[in-house]
Amino acid sequence: MKYILSIFFIAFSFLSLNAQQRNLDYFINQGLQNSPLLKDYQFQIQGNKIDSQRLKAGYGPQVNGTSTGSYSPVVKGWGYDGAISNLHTYNALVGVSQILIGKDNIDNQYLSIQLQNLGLQNQGKITEQDLKRSITQQYITTYGGMLQINFNQEIIALLKNEETILKKLAEKGAYKQTDFLSFLVNIQQQELLIKQLRIQYQNDFATLNYITGLNDTAYTILETPPVAIEELPGLEQTIFYQQFKIDSLKIKTSDKQIDFSYKPKVSLFADGGYNSSFAITPYRNFGLSAGVAVTVPIYDGRQRRMLHQKNTIAEQNRKNYQEFFNTQYNQQIAQLKQQLFLTQQLIEQTGVQIKYAEGLIKAQRQQLVTGDVRIADYIIAIGNYLNAKNSITQNTINKLQIINQINYWNRKL
Repeated sequence: MKYILSIFFIAFSFLSLNAQQRNLDYFINQGLQNSPLLKDYQFQIQGNKIDSQRLKAGYGPQVNGTSTGSYSPVVKGWGYDGAISNLHTYNALVGVSQILIGKDNIDNQYLSIQLQNLGLQNQGKITEQDLKRSITQQYITTYGGMLQINFNQEIIALLKNEETILKKLAEKGAYKQTDFLSFLVNIQQQELLIKQLRIQYQNDFATLNYITGLNDTAYTILETPPVAIEELPGLEQTIFYQQFKIDSLKIKTSDKQIDFSYKPKVSLFADGGYNSSFAITPYRNFGLSAGVAVTVPIYDGRQRRMLHQKNTIAEQNRKNYQEFFNTQYNQQIAQLKQQLFLTQQLIEQTGVQIKYAEGLIKAQRQQLVTGDVRIADYIIAIGNYLNAKNSITQNTINKLQIINQINYWNRKL
């Protein structure tokens, strides 16, 4: 078992030296590039641009060609009244129609489409922030696992050096064989811990690739994440607050469109071609016609008022969400900054403890040679040092995670 573990650590060290290094920017760029949701927003924006073109085309002249033929036979006096059916008719016409609509109405509909695109663009920016936060969070977690592996490997190297010295002292009778065996058990436990840490590191790395959308199982070394706290803009200058502004404009545009839909509608139409009943001089039945149609809304059960009421309710609901978001935002930022301050304090306090633990280990290492300290006490000292070192590593990772959470809100318009 010991032989297998030794091969494992040699192989791991070789990979650590030769593996390609990748940084946080690499994974973020890959994640943004591979995200189907971001691509979906871009496709929707392109579709809305086509809708804008269709809107313009729909209010231009519409030309249609139509052709109709009918025959109503009268047999022995039985059949449709010829004065009504004309017995047999045929027409082949080209018609042109044009809806007359005010410029303000068209501009309002264009504005509605533009607001949809602005909303999609803003949602895309928020999605980018969400993706960056998730990738950074997983990157920091994976990087922390790598730090744990490297640190515990250093401890094993330290213990291996002590093993040679203690073995000789045990053979000379300076220490009991049972104490030396306890020391060996501690080394084996440390080796098993590293194996578990590496398995967890591989799982965390696979999760990082999964979030990023990478199909890659190769081991790579992660560079130190350049995560530093950034200055936050005013709440109203962030992309998160922008969404409430866009929603408010959408409601106002919808309210205007209701009024436009209740204004009188005027359309012009004309057609030309052949239209005949074949009763008299059918060869002369080529001609044209033109007209105007006016539609004036009079009464629809007060639906216009109801639609305005729905928009009023929608605006009230939007304001409620906006106020709740403002409260949550301020509370969360204050809480994260407090956590960051307390975590930094804990790191500094643990750093002092590590210095004392290191001093104790050095002093006891010298006493090991002379047999003036028990192996059990030395193992306890190493354990205290391990706990303190692991604590400062964990709190450093927690600090980076808190900064990542704070920086999530830093995206300006």
